[in-house]
Amino acid sequence: MRSAERRIVPQEHVALAPLSTLGVGGRARWFVRAGAAADVAQAHQWAQDHGTSMFVLGGGSNVVIADEGIGGLVLQIALGGTTFVKRGSDTLLTAGAGEPWDGVVAAAVGRELAGLECLSGIPGTVGGTPIQNVGAYGQEVGDTIERVVVYDTTTGETLTLAASDCRFTYRMSRFKRDDPGRFIVCSVMFRLRDGAPTASYPDIVSHLERAGVSSPSVGAVRDAVLAVRRRKGMVIATDDPDTRSVGSFFMNPIVSVEDHERIASTAGARPPAFDMEDALVKVPAAWLIERAGFDRGHVDGAVGISSKHTLALINRGGATARDVLRLAGRIKRQVAERFDVWLRPEPVFVGFDRNPDVEYLISRT
Repeated sequence: MRSAERRIVPQEHVALAPLSTLGVGGRARWFVRAGAAADVAQAHQWAQDHGTSMFVLGGGSNVVIADEGIGGLVLQIALGGTTFVKRGSDTLLTAGAGEPWDGVVAAAVGRELAGLECLSGIPGTVGGTPIQNVGAYGQEVGDTIERVVVYDTTTGETLTLAASDCRFTYRMSRFKRDDPGRFIVCSVMFRLRDGAPTASYPDIVSHLERAGVSSPSVGAVRDAVLAVRRRKGMVIATDDPDTRSVGSFFMNPIVSVEDHERIASTAGARPPAFDMEDALVKVPAAWLIERAGFDRGHVDGAVGISSKHTLALINRGGATARDVLRLAGRIKRQVAERFDVWLRPEPVFVGFDRNPDVEYLISRT
């Protein structure tokens, strides 16, 4: 008997909905938690030996799981540990992929290190951040990532990838776009700095101004971000049903200047615009959704839109994945019909076998 089979003994038929912030989905045929890097390799070998697929689950904050569940092995990453090492004027923060993300941000801010403060309050674990190139309020993790340690499922090797190898773009990376499923993140190193925090996003600037803070510390910016996110229902709270979601369901579309003008003409009002490279602008998806006929608090059976934030599709209680896909599809379709803009979802869809609703949601047209 192989050592992988002796050491890795997955559980069977484990409910996955409780492991997802959205709270929908069926069961895993097999399930195992990896508390060490060696467990990742052994779990991958176990899946190969048993001729089954393997899905890697982190904090469950950016995933929609099919009602039928996942037929293969679900590997939950629980690799922990956080270290800070001074390198000249910078500090290198290394965190295990299973560390709760906001705890890592809080630890960095507690040392007055800048670079992650605007990413406060985002649910999930460290391992998911480079995959999504998580970003908010003017920061992206790709801006501070130094390197990522991964397990390569194609070679069975553990590799160290520099930030340039990760090919970060807006809410995207090679892990999600070019090599989905190939790499399993084991740890991430961030290069942080002493000095002024990032405080450029209008919501954060307004909050700080109202608080009378003219020269904010990283701690003040973190507090502002958490306050703004709580106001939008974007900080997980068991007593707030508006937080039973994957966070922002749709990405903010990036369009040409000409398309921005066309959208303004169609809507009869100019949408907010954030300048990007190559004469492109980013338009808030929430603005488009609201003007396509969906208000905050919109109800569609067991699902709906958060009363605090238009981008959060919520499980109102007893929802299924099919309910979520139905509402998300309606939103995408109405935005496309009104503005000829095709919204793209942020979460990963797992366990759906050639599902037409999922295929429509992830399509660019």
